[in-house]
Amino acid sequence: MLQHQQIAPAGTWILLPKPIPSCRNIAPALIMNELATITALQQRIALYEDMRAYQELYGLLFSRLFHFSYSMVRSREAAEEIVSDVFIKLWQMRNELGKVAALKVYLYTITRNFSLNYITRNHKHHWESLDAFDEAAFMNPVTPEDQAIAADMYQQVQEAIRQLPPQCRIIFQLVREDGLKYREVAEVLQLSVLTVRNQTAIAVRKIAAALPPSLRRQFASTEKFSRS
Repeated sequence: MLQHQQIAPAGTWILLPKPIPSCRNIAPALIMNELATITALQQRIALYEDMRAYQELYGLLFSRLFHFSYSMVRSREAAEEIVSDVFIKLWQMRNELGKVAALKVYLYTITRNFSLNYITRNHKHHWESLDAFDEAAFMNPVTPEDQAIAADMYQQVQEAIRQLPPQCRIIFQLVREDGLKYREVAEVLQLSVLTVRNQTAIAVRKIAAALPPSLRRQFASTEKFSRS
């Protein structure tokens, strides 16, 4: 399925493909390669107004930004429109992109702001801050690699993630599934790094607690990760 977006002030119409769902749980090496790719695409857009680079960036990040927005607005149609607006804004400011230090974080931040604007306009559910949440000390979170977990465990982990409190789930997904660092998530959500770190740990503890003992041991024995 194809969708049309008017992205240039001069009235240029382009045909953008509907992006396929992105692969979740990105390995660290792939994250580094992706960041390099995003930087290269950013430079091509900023310096040469490269439409192909713009389309590649759209295909690379649309699905993740969509899931992020959807977790806030709870409407697929609204989330799709919001992320489309994010990319329209990106193209409109293409000549200024060279000044953006971390484009991926910047796009998540715009998506957050547009989503909050939507919630405000439509009087949707209240978006609560996590800064008031109890920030007792927790262990560093534990996370499984997709290749190392059985299908049964994977399904139960996904169900446990769905049961997390909304912002706790968003933080966990941004850290674990989208590969953002704690400080990047903190910048996007306007929280402290400590809040992001603790909420990730809380998510891991809740997920582990929701698993049967046998799967819990397997979950708890997998590699620890740091997102400083």
